[in-house]
Amino acid sequence: MTDVLRRGRASLAFGFFAQGVAFALLVTRIPAIQDRYGVSDALLPAFLAAVPILAGVGSVTTEQLVKRVRPSRLLRWSQPVVLLGLLGVGAGGHGQVAALAVALGVFGLAVGALDASMNMLGVSLQRSYGRSIMLSFHAVYSLGGILGASLAWAGAHWHLALWVSYLPVVAVLLPATLVGSRWYVDGEPGPVAEGQAHGGGVVFKLLLPLCLVMTFAYIGDSTVSNWSAKYLKDVLGSSEQLATVPYNVYMVTTLVGRTIGDLGVRRFGAAAVVRLGALVAAGGFAVVAVAPGAWVGMLGFTLLGLGLCVLVPQTFAAAGRLFPGASDAAIARLNIFNYVGFLIGSPLVGALGDAWSYRGAMLVPMVLVLVTLGYARSFAAQPDRYGGGHERPRTADVGRGSNGL
Repeated sequence: MTDVLRRGRASLAFGFFAQGVAFALLVTRIPAIQDRYGVSDALLPAFLAAVPILAGVGSVTTEQLVKRVRPSRLLRWSQPVVLLGLLGVGAGGHGQVAALAVALGVFGLAVGALDASMNMLGVSLQRSYGRSIMLSFHAVYSLGGILGASLAWAGAHWHLALWVSYLPVVAVLLPATLVGSRWYVDGEPGPVAEGQAHGGGVVFKLLLPLCLVMTFAYIGDSTVSNWSAKYLKDVLGSSEQLATVPYNVYMVTTLVGRTIGDLGVRRFGAAAVVRLGALVAAGGFAVVAVAPGAWVGMLGFTLLGLGLCVLVPQTFAAAGRLFPGASDAAIARLNIFNYVGFLIGSPLVGALGDAWSYRGAMLVPMVLVLVTLGYARSFAAQPDRYGGGHERPRTADVGRGSNGL
C-alpha cells in the first residue's frame, strides 16, 4: 500500500505542476493574446472575467459528477482539455474573436473541473497518509507557475507566436499527464462527523467560514498578480524593469513557504499555521502600503508570498476534515470561492486606487486577511496535529487506483 500511496502522490504532484505551467502561460501572455486577436481594451475585461465565471460553473458541475464518477477520472480527462484549450487560445488569428471566446470557454470550464478534482484527490491522499501533505502539492503548482512564467517571458523576449510558445509545452505535458494519471489514487470517504453534516452532506453554514477565507486569500493573491508591477512603478517610482520583479519574488516565496509549510502543520497544527500566515500576509500589505521606496515595497511583497501561500491549501484540507464523509462535495463548493476572490480582487483594488489612493487600497486586502484570524478555529474542526508525537497511524485502506474505472 505504501508504494500505491507514493505513486499516487507523485502522479498527482505532476498534475499540479502541469496545471501551474498551463495557467501561468495563459495569464502572463494576456497582452499578446489581446494583440493577436485584436481585442479592444473595452472588451478585454469581459474575456478575462468569463474564465473564472466558467471555472465556477465547472466546479459546480464537478460536485454533481463526483456522485457518479470518481475524481481521478474527472482529473484524468479534464487536464488534457485544459491543455488543448490553451493551445486553442494560441492557434487563432487577428479578428477571430469568436474562436478566442470558444477556446477560453473550454479552458475555463475544464479548469473548474480540474481544480476541484485535483484538490479532492489531494485531500483524500492526505487522509490516507495521516499527515499534512497538501501544501506540498501546491508548492509543486507554484514551481510550475514559475516555469510557465519563465517560458512566457522567453516567448515574449524572442517575439514568438503564441502557438509556437504553447505547442511544445502541450506536446510534452499532455501525454505525460495521461500516463501519470494511471497512478492516481481515490481515497474512500471518511466517517460522517456527528453534528457536522446531515446524512453525509455539506452544511453550507459550517463551510461558510472557509469560503470566506478562500475568497479573502484570492483577493490578496489577485492584488499581487494584477497590481504589484503598476504599484512599484507608479507609486514607488521604480524602473519598468524593476517593476517586474515583485511578482517573481512573490512566486518564489510562495514556493518556499509551501515547501516547508507541511512541517509546520505537522508540528503546530493547521490553525496555528493559518494564524501565522494571516499575520505575515497582513504585515506584508502594511509594509507595501507605507513603503517609502521600491526596495521596501519588495520586502512587503516577499512577506505576502510567505503569508498567503499557506491559506488556500489549508482551506481545502480543512474542508476535508470538516466533512470527512462528503469531502468531495465540500471541496467542489469551496473551490467556487477561489474564482469569486479572483473576480473581486483586481477590480476592487483598481476602483479604490482610482477613487482614493493605491496606498490606501492595499489596506483593504490587509483587513480582509486579518479577518481570517477570526475563522482560524474552523481549521481545527478535526484532529490535525500531525508530527511531534501527534501523527495518526497511516490508513491501510487507500481506496482504488484510477485504472479500470
